[in-house]
Amino acid sequence: MHSITNTELSSHEETRCQFNGGRCTIKMGIDVHQDFYVVAEQVGGTNPKSAQRFSKQAFLHWAAKLKQRGVEVHAVYEACGFGFSLQRQLSALGIVCHVVCPQKLDERNKRVKTDGLDAKALCLKLDRFVQGNRDALALVRVPTEAEERSRAIHRQREQLVGARKRLEAQGRSLMVNHGLEPVQNWWSRNGGIAALPVPQWMRELLLKSQPILLALQEKIAALTVQLQSAAAPNQPRGLGKMTSVIIDREIGDWHRFNNRRQIASYTGLCPGEYSSGNTRLQSCVTKHGNPRLRAALVELAWRLVRFQPNYKPVRKWRQILAKGALATGAARKKAIVAVARQLAVDLWRVRTGRCKPEALGLVI
Repeated sequence: MHSITNTELSSHEETRCQFNGGRCTIKMGIDVHQDFYVVAEQVGGTNPKSAQRFSKQAFLHWAAKLKQRGVEVHAVYEACGFGFSLQRQLSALGIVCHVVCPQKLDERNKRVKTDGLDAKALCLKLDRFVQGNRDALALVRVPTEAEERSRAIHRQREQLVGARKRLEAQGRSLMVNHGLEPVQNWWSRNGGIAALPVPQWMRELLLKSQPILLALQEKIAALTVQLQSAAAPNQPRGLGKMTSVIIDREIGDWHRFNNRRQIASYTGLCPGEYSSGNTRLQSCVTKHGNPRLRAALVELAWRLVRFQPNYKPVRKWRQILAKGALATGAARKKAIVAVARQLAVDLWRVRTGRCKPEALGLVI
């Protein structure tokens, strides 16, 4: 009779593989950087191995060799500024790859952070997730390449508008710093910089920025026309072609939400909560989810107050949001956030065919 040695198993999975002769699942936690990856590997339910550092191509070659063994391979990494190309590359190899929200991985609060420790922490979370604990990972939806291409257009327009505003503000700041009244749109073709009541040396500095601002404005106008032409016809009054396109492209696929709570949570317009015992405290909105979508919804909600007075949420909060209403600024902010949150839910209902805009009080 042979005795079984202690293998320091951390889950039942390794035990099953040991007695059934099956192949163990491999889990990889990946800490992503610009030029390299730090990877912690876990075979079955054993403790994760020491983290390894790979160049990008070397890691993909190593991952492909793991998959060629015929075992099930899972991987996880945090969403970051490097996009979803790694997830698509691993998925093409047959590896199940998850992308999660950036988070604090020092669960024991040791105040020690290294790439290896982060990769190991991600690997252990992935182990719990694979075993059935769906709350172990805060998954991020990976958009399709077509969705990324379409939303890149309005995001580029947003960046160009920001660059124009910054350069325009620099010119006004130059006037204010020398005791002159700032002139709005000082760079426009109409009127021109030649008519500005500024010294000659300042005019020469402003002339250097004017061509850049004019070029930015032309690019912004071209992108605006491109986006507005992609809007669906017969939009409710006040919705706006640009806003409609931005909201639809930031959402990507409306059908991925199963109920109104999911879409409301994705907007980040739900109130935060801190409750303990008999104390229940609701705080400001969570700001969880997509910030561009949140900004577009709040902007749209203010327009609907004016153009859609019969819209149900607008009627509910009319006494606070109406022009001249005697309400504090905080009360108006809370009311418009409530309208924006309900608006997201109603747009989901309309886009998925659950109801018509007229049933919500929206006039075409």
